[in-house]
Amino acid sequence: MTDPRPEVVVFATPALLAAAEAARLVTRVVDVQASRGAASVVLTGGGTGIAVLRELRTSPARDAIDWARVDLYWGDERFLPSGHPERNETQAREALLDHVPVDPARVHPMAASGGEYGDDVDAAAEGYAALLRAAARPEDHGAVPTFDVLMLGIGSEGHTASIFPSSPAVYETERTVVGVHGAAKPPATRITLTLPAIRSAAEVWLATAGADKAAAVAMALGGAGPTQIPAAGARGRRRTLWLLDRAAATKLPRAFTPPLA
Repeated sequence: MTDPRPEVVVFATPALLAAAEAARLVTRVVDVQASRGAASVVLTGGGTGIAVLRELRTSPARDAIDWARVDLYWGDERFLPSGHPERNETQAREALLDHVPVDPARVHPMAASGGEYGDDVDAAAEGYAALLRAAARPEDHGAVPTFDVLMLGIGSEGHTASIFPSSPAVYETERTVVGVHGAAKPPATRITLTLPAIRSAAEVWLATAGADKAAAVAMALGGAGPTQIPAAGARGRRRTLWLLDRAAATKLPRAFTPPLA
């Protein structure tokens, strides 16, 4: 399948961005459920990612989703004890998942430290990779499911998920999940999907806000390589969508300067 050209949508404020992404997610999940029965979504953390889940929690449209038929995964996780406030899982549960009737068996968090794998983050990463292998269908043609939507953010230096510039994870071409040691942003120990796993998704949505992200966004969309700007390597099989607020879009290349949504 050919690589789709990234689409860019710019919103006036971070709040409008979060509300719009939440609305898009409802529409996408409902459409997938109508055509295939169940949908799969990969969640992200960070300020924008959690704001989207809060918006979805308060939206009347959230009940259009059959939450019992949604498989939920994470793109990355901070390798901290279960329930730690800085874990993406903890924040996602507080923002949304504890307030909708999800099927617990279809919620797939990455392992916590001190749990099944103790403090061995590499074993925890392989455990998540095994979970994804088991969930992949023959039609997925790979070691992970073809996620319907994979949500990501982008850091000011260009990282996405927990793939940081020039880190070992950005060079990974075979493994789908890896442990991260010495991350450039605390906490230092993390688990992340790799770029090959991210690219298995049907749609990848990268959402970010703030002037401090503008340079990295411009580089990612302007042709930088993933080693320098990992977010540049995040793309979907059918669609790659960038959702930005006005501040994050101030340095966009001319070809990617759309009107405000």
